[in-house]
Amino acid sequence: MKIDFDAVREIALALPDVEEGSLHGSPTVKISGWLLACPALRKSAEANSIVVRVGTQQRAALLTRDPNVYYVTDHYHNYPSVLARLDRIDRKTLRELLEMGRRFIASRRKPRRERNAVDVPHE
Repeated sequence: MKIDFDAVREIALALPDVEEGSLHGSPTVKISGWLLACPALRKSAEANSIVVRVGTQQRAALLTRDPNVYYVTDHYHNYPSVLARLDRIDRKTLRELLEMGRRFIASRRKPRRERNAVDVPHE
């Protein structure tokens, strides 16, 4: 079964607190206004890719584990996010990725004095 952003949205909306949104006219999934995932719109990203917010250590692990699915371009390097090729990911792995992103966002929503990392703007 082909995975596209409709599948991303369906899987994400089944997770707690996830809502639909938009960014620059494109669909997104967010948690309390925080971007969880969206289509990768930058020209440097490959077609049919998504951006998912994850921590930099999580991103490094994903890039090492499966570089055929996960990648990052120069534009996204300084953001806590990873790019995923939708034509190379299965639904189970996509759900795990979105759950990882959800946990990352939940950890960032703590009061500022409890955060360890510097805030980055929404994608």
